Formats: sequence, C-alpha cells, structure tokens
Amino acid sequence: MSGEYKSFREFYPDYLAEHKEKSTRRLHFAGTLLVLVILGVALWTGDARWLIAAPIFGYGFAWIGHFVFEHNRPATFRHPLYSLAGDFVMFKDLLLRRLPW
Repeated sequence: MSGEYKSFREFYPDYLAEHKEKSTRRLHFAGTLLVLVILGVALWTGDARWLIAAPIFGYGFAWIGHFVFEHNRPATFRHPLYSLAGDFVMFKDLLLRRLPW
C-alpha cells in the first residue's frame, strides 16, 4: 500500500489489493455485518454499552484475516478513516456481488 492518497477513490484499489484472499474478505464482511447489527441493537434498546462491542468485532474479524490469511498489516494503522470507509464499501461490493466471495 503506497503512502499518501488524495482521495478515497485513489485509496480503494490499493485497499482491495490488501484483501486478495477470500477468507479475509469473508471475515471483513462478517465483522462489518456484526458492527451493523450491534449498532442496530444499541439504537433499538437505547443502551450505548453495546457500542463497546462494535470495534472489537469489526476490527477483530478483519485483523484475523490480515494476520492469518493475508500476512500483511491492516490499513487501519496507516489510513484509519479511509480504511473504515473501505470496510463499508467492500461490504457493499460483496453484498452486491461486485467482488468475489
């Protein structure tokens, strides 16, 4: 992954290149889905304590994919905001079958 990006559009292809393994993409998808469920539960119940679990599941699943399957360092450490956006865009792209499972 290169150093500096001027836009998310410039970042996203490199982000995808860091997610070549299907197992990594699947773990990201599961983690992002759990984050969305947790956010929904927090809103539904009005209990903000649920929000503590969101980053644990979101990052936990993703980082397992990077360390176990990709053998690379997650983009979160270098580009946290673009990486977060990348997680949700990749989630959408997987959901819409724009990326292989």
